[in-house]
Amino acid sequence: MMITKRPLSYWVKTSSIRLQAALLIVIAVTVFVRVLPLELQKRIINKAIGLKEIDLLLTYCALYLAAVVVAGGLKFAINAIQTYISQHALAKIRKELYSHILSLPLSFFRQASSGMVVSSVVTEVVAASEFVGQAVAVPVTNLLTLMAFAGYMFYLNPLLAGLSIVIYPLILLIIPSMQKRSNKANKERVDITRTLSSRIGETVSGIHEVHANAGYEIENRKYGRLVDELLKVRVVWNLYKFGIKAINNFFQNLGPFILFVVGGYLTIKGRFDLGALVAFLSTYEKIYDPWKELMDFYQTYQDAHVSYKRLMEYFDYKPQHALKAPDRPPLHLDGNIQIKELTFSTPGGTQLLKGIHMDLKRGEQLALVGFSGSGKTTLIQCIAQLYSYTGGSILIDDQEVSGLTKYDIAQNVGIVSQTHYIFDGTIRENLLYSCESLVGKDDGPLPTVDEMIEVVQQVGLFIDVLRFGLEAILPIHEEEELVSRLIRVRENFQKHFSETLRDDVEFFDEHRYLYFSSIATNLTFGNANIDAFSQENLSTNSYFLDFLDKVQLKMPLIHLGRELAIQAIDILGDLPPDEVFFEQSPISIEELNDYKKVSAHAKDLSLSALTEDDRSRLLKLALRFNPGTHKMVDLPQILEPMILEGRFLFMKKIQAERPDAITFYRMSDYIHSQTILDNILFGKARTERPKAQENIYHSIIQLLIEEDLLEKILEIGMHFNVGTKGDRLSGGQRQKLAIARVLLKKPSILIMDEATSGLDNASQKRIQNLLDTKWKGRSTIISVVHRLEMIKDFEKVAVMKGGKIVEIGTYDELMAKKGMLFELVGGGKTSARRIP
Repeated sequence: MMITKRPLSYWVKTSSIRLQAALLIVIAVTVFVRVLPLELQKRIINKAIGLKEIDLLLTYCALYLAAVVVAGGLKFAINAIQTYISQHALAKIRKELYSHILSLPLSFFRQASSGMVVSSVVTEVVAASEFVGQAVAVPVTNLLTLMAFAGYMFYLNPLLAGLSIVIYPLILLIIPSMQKRSNKANKERVDITRTLSSRIGETVSGIHEVHANAGYEIENRKYGRLVDELLKVRVVWNLYKFGIKAINNFFQNLGPFILFVVGGYLTIKGRFDLGALVAFLSTYEKIYDPWKELMDFYQTYQDAHVSYKRLMEYFDYKPQHALKAPDRPPLHLDGNIQIKELTFSTPGGTQLLKGIHMDLKRGEQLALVGFSGSGKTTLIQCIAQLYSYTGGSILIDDQEVSGLTKYDIAQNVGIVSQTHYIFDGTIRENLLYSCESLVGKDDGPLPTVDEMIEVVQQVGLFIDVLRFGLEAILPIHEEEELVSRLIRVRENFQKHFSETLRDDVEFFDEHRYLYFSSIATNLTFGNANIDAFSQENLSTNSYFLDFLDKVQLKMPLIHLGRELAIQAIDILGDLPPDEVFFEQSPISIEELNDYKKVSAHAKDLSLSALTEDDRSRLLKLALRFNPGTHKMVDLPQILEPMILEGRFLFMKKIQAERPDAITFYRMSDYIHSQTILDNILFGKARTERPKAQENIYHSIIQLLIEEDLLEKILEIGMHFNVGTKGDRLSGGQRQKLAIARVLLKKPSILIMDEATSGLDNASQKRIQNLLDTKWKGRSTIISVVHRLEMIKDFEKVAVMKGGKIVEIGTYDELMAKKGMLFELVGGGKTSARRIP
């Protein structure tokens, strides 16, 4: 049964029977233990106090205390079991609902709001799960407790008990009527809240349009109207809820009035002893607790029922295709495609495909061209079972596409859309996504590292993945063998390339000043292992400041900081806040306003007259100063020998007093706080010129190959986290990764929907050459082409217009006919021509 057809009671019935049984046992014991103190109260007053028996008093009090403690422990046990049942049900509902949502047709997601889907799975199911946890425990506990207390009251005095209990049936006549109205308001609340969530999700998704069109007031008005509607509904809903509680409280407080009048009269007349009256009053006060919990449970049930019903109604759609065949594995098809009289109409009746005919043999390559809106994407999505066609037939190896399961299609069809999607996770996880979904975790072998590296290289991601690996930081005390091998690579890099790359890299040398490193790095000549010794924190590190004072470097550096601040503000102060202008400045855009104030003070006051905060900022600026990059001020000649001398004194001091604080730049030591690339370079790049970077990478690749480490670094690069929607990758990298993901699963039918539209010309040619060589004859390829000069390499070209294929054949045949294709390419001039 589909989850949307299951009633709320289903989740109660399918909860753990053992836990429910244990719960009932605990409840039964709890009810007895809760009644026991009431009887003990009576005996304490009538027997222990009345007879003035101290031993009896202590015994009854001890039993009373024990009963209270045990009752509290049992109540905790009931809540613990109830919570587990509730949370377990919540997890089951979330998993099954999410699984159902994923299987819904794409048409559902075109009309559904992502905010609504998120809200449903995350928050709206909570009320239902809370009810499931309470469904047995709360009514059984409180009904038994209510019966036990009522029975004890009848045992004490039937007349008083009857007068007290008769109030509660009156409540049952009033509450249901009010509850119906409360439910109606609650339904409206759920609907408006859902609409509000959708509105927020829509606005956030289209925030670029809001900003571009200054649509703040428009969106505020839309949002405001919904908030006002929700305000009114929530007020009404809460008033009914509070009204129900108020009626309950009124009748509860009416009970003691009857007890005082009747019970007091009977006690004065000697027909009811004082101890029994006290016990009766205590029982009556306690009988309200289970009644109140029952009323709250009733309210919880009504709220859960309304929200659960509304939730399931929203997602009450059937998947258009079966996910898996119950009695067979996914089919392996060759890729022969036959399309007959294919039509597709939208729910509104608009016909997007009209009588499509097409035959493709295994391994053939077809280019689909046509103006925007001609039906190209609709056609390939029907072939890939993303749309359910409304008429005609699509056969793959004589198997009707509409009758195949989702796993059959996934096994045989790979599609790269123009709106490719990259999942949050590593490059490896994204590469294996298609393959892993088919074989599962333990059902079969996944592609090897070599296969992943091969496909990454084919699509042009090799250097990117290598760079991600080289920019990784190795954990301390892990990969020790790799560390020792990387140190050998470093030594060989210095040995073989120190001369050829000396214009591109400034290698670390403890006897020389490093012009492409900061003053802080020149002084410490290492990387901080403790946050207090990081470059940004040195200006406030008391240990480091004392050292600067002792070597007489503090004031010269503050003086340098003043020169940097004044010069930077003079140059950058009136420029637009653009990163380009700040590339050669030690001051960032975010710090500009702060340093404007410091610069103004520094111009008018002597260094000694500046505040401690201003001096600290100037020192921080000086320690950040990198002469090779920050060229607006030269490094004073007098400072260079002082800093070199300070370096040796600092290294000696820190090694003796704080050896754990810094890892020094030594050829034999791996620096775990730096990347693999920095460790191999053992220096700083002198320039950002692409040619220099290419020379460095080429040299490193050569050494990694010699050390048999290239595959290992690439494997590390595969674990680079691409971020949400792949936002840590460029657009081209995302598109290449999406193509590599599909190619890795080696589908018999490969569909490319303008899959290279976001790539540069060289990358597009690379992908096309790949399809023409490695995939030619191996997979049936259907490609929606946006650059007309690329279609010459396809075996067939199909031209679409108005939802029909108006002509199909080879490029030369269609051009010779001088039909639609001829017109599209402008009489045979295909150079860089794009289809609008």
